Amino acid sequence: MHSTLHRPLPRWARWARYTVSAALACTLPLSPVLLAALAPAAQAASITYDIPAGPLEPALNRFGREAGILLSFSSELVAGLRSPGLRGQHEVGAALERLLQGTGLQAQPQPQGGWALVRAGQAAAAAPAAPAAVSVLPAVTARAAAETATGPVAGYVARRSATASKTDTALLDTPQSVSVVSAERIEALGATRLQEVLAYTPGVDGTIYGDDSRYDWIAVRGFETLSPGYYLDGLQLRNNAWWAVWQTENYGVERVEIQRGPASVLWGQNGPGGMVNLVSKRPAPGLLQELRVTLGSHARREVAADLSGAFGEGEAAQWRLVGLARDAELPAGGMANDRQYLAPSLTLKLGSDTRLTLLSQLLRTRAGVYVRVLPEAGTLVPTAAGTRLPATLLAGEPGFNRFDQDQTMLGYELEHRLNDRWTFSQGLRWARLDADMRQVYQTGYLDAAPANPQDPAAWRLLGRSVTTSREKIHSLVVDSRLQGDLVFGAWRHTLLAGVDLQRSRVDQVSVFGGTVSPLDVVAPVYGGAVVPGDPAVNSHTVLEQTGLYLQDQIRHGAWVMTLGARHDRAGVDTDDHLADASTRQRDHHTGVRAGIVYRAADGWAQYASYASSFVPSTTLNPATGRPFEPETGRQLEAGLRYEPAGQRAVYSAAVFELQRRNYVTYDALFVPSAQGEVTVRGLELEAVAEPRAGMNLTAAYAFTPKADVTRSAKPEEIGKQATAVPRHRLSLWVDQRLGAGLKLGLGARVVGSHHGIGETAVRDVPGYTLFDALLGWEMRAWSVALNVSNLTDKDVIVNCSSGNCYYGSQRRVSLSAAYRF
Repeated sequence: MHSTLHRPLPRWARWARYTVSAALACTLPLSPVLLAALAPAAQAASITYDIPAGPLEPALNRFGREAGILLSFSSELVAGLRSPGLRGQHEVGAALERLLQGTGLQAQPQPQGGWALVRAGQAAAAAPAAPAAVSVLPAVTARAAAETATGPVAGYVARRSATASKTDTALLDTPQSVSVVSAERIEALGATRLQEVLAYTPGVDGTIYGDDSRYDWIAVRGFETLSPGYYLDGLQLRNNAWWAVWQTENYGVERVEIQRGPASVLWGQNGPGGMVNLVSKRPAPGLLQELRVTLGSHARREVAADLSGAFGEGEAAQWRLVGLARDAELPAGGMANDRQYLAPSLTLKLGSDTRLTLLSQLLRTRAGVYVRVLPEAGTLVPTAAGTRLPATLLAGEPGFNRFDQDQTMLGYELEHRLNDRWTFSQGLRWARLDADMRQVYQTGYLDAAPANPQDPAAWRLLGRSVTTSREKIHSLVVDSRLQGDLVFGAWRHTLLAGVDLQRSRVDQVSVFGGTVSPLDVVAPVYGGAVVPGDPAVNSHTVLEQTGLYLQDQIRHGAWVMTLGARHDRAGVDTDDHLADASTRQRDHHTGVRAGIVYRAADGWAQYASYASSFVPSTTLNPATGRPFEPETGRQLEAGLRYEPAGQRAVYSAAVFELQRRNYVTYDALFVPSAQGEVTVRGLELEAVAEPRAGMNLTAAYAFTPKADVTRSAKPEEIGKQATAVPRHRLSLWVDQRLGAGLKLGLGARVVGSHHGIGETAVRDVPGYTLFDALLGWEMRAWSVALNVSNLTDKDVIVNCSSGNCYYGSQRRVSLSAAYRF
């Protein structure tokens, strides 16, 4: 280890560490459990185990998770070995000795904490060289194999990610905010949708438009991320600007990662708030297989399986099959909410230097449309007659509403080591999406200006309209990159040069408007005739993007610098079949990124960074007749991370200023101008820890004192929020394994008040607190869990916009039973 790692912290770093430590101390002690998170894990405690005999690696995986220890070794060391199992109450050392009986391996305690496996004959010789062993053997949490950026996360605490760098990089070396939600944490939360996965992540709002069955509307640091699209395995799922939006399945992902702040220097056109990247489950040695059955609210019946294996000489081919089938209903109207998902994958070791992973998935959705949006008068405030609308009122037509979608994806990930320094890798995905959406929705009270507003009858009828859309997307995404690991004296460089290509073809026929009867809110009657109007959109669009990027991660002693640049060429070609017209648009953009990290020897890392983003504009400049220049984003961020030695815990804090620039706004005469600007400033704190054996804790807090329009063609918009961003947002989740296999979990999500989108609400949208709970039981290979979301079934208004308000989700209950082998 380089001697500079042991130098005292600079004065500015000690001051920054003290400041954030104080902030964490002020924020986290919301319960006695949080105080325990800052104390070392109790590694010597005796715990009762029930681990059956079987392959050694899965047995060690399970032991590491339950014991709460750091355990280091390579997969090759345990390949083909079996464990006699472990039952009863044991301390860590005695438990490892029993698990390793007959394997020829021993567990050796490490000076920095944790344990390392060595061959029995090497144990004594390895003891004097313990510090070197620590630097060679990768320390991981809750798994016996080393964590990688695309592999499973043991427990809740992740230490590596590729989302912010496109390289397998430690989070401590990353100069930007990144959060990782593991598959185990997703399971504990009982999350079925992406917005539920991120509910306990700082700076994230998954309830912008309330409970909408069609989409996962997510905002990060005050900006929506749904468009242009999320990412799957580092390749963008490019959405259409209408209703064709790629869906994801939580059961098929190994981890969900979110990078907060601009990400265009590596990923191309994107919004300023951040990006969400989902990492698929893929083949790996030593995986536990699973069969799962789930029953739940709204007639939910679901079966799922996660199976894997290997074949060929030396297990050169590894396979995995993940599947799910759900038969359910939406919360109202008896509308279907059915889904089938199948994701086979295969990894081939083509020699010692080449690995090819084939990834594919099929996803079929057959559902209605369920949205919880009602007029502001009667929800946020009573009507002039003092009446209120039922929060459970369904304003659509159950017999007409439909959202059917089919997705097919085929792709691969190729990695080839050219030599000891250079590696070539490539990811490719071809995908097709077919969406058929039709919906009846409310348009406000039928009589907008009643003669007698105090008469309750004036507020009984809601006007309604209809929208239908048939859309198809064919998409091809390719990302090719060359990575070099070079050393020049005390300087180490990880060079990355790449090119990514995207091409999406979209065909769309959409109707806006039609004939549908109004709805009596006191005595609603459904089933009337719905007659859509004529198509308003009939188009064929081709979207293309080509990006060239270069990045250098430079390490010198305790310092890590990240420098990056990218040049993009984006194009949009649209054929309007109704107007018999075509438009062609071409945009170019060059962006840069820079960050620096100082890593101290005691687990602290301080960083500062600059990042940028861009999104092409499709709005025509009336002065030139051509589209406006792309809108851009820029961010300055500084932060701290802390990974205490010998503990499974990550604490982080970040302060930032983020600007969205050059976006299109309209003046009083509705003339567009690309002079809009929004500025967001905030503080984010996050803790993910396992304070003691069997306990998991996550805490997140976001303080956003400013998220305002700072420039606009409409002077009255300046100083107001463009999107609704509460000043305070806090979440806390704790779960604990108890005796006899029992597990308890409780979470709270606290959201402050705000003024609605564009601050158009007639009064403040009140803040709220929601609770989630888990009751689980594990015995040998069986696991049973009861999850409850919105435990008290509170109806809350999460947002309002231009006369409408959006309700959040009602209580949902699910009971699942899993058999792992």
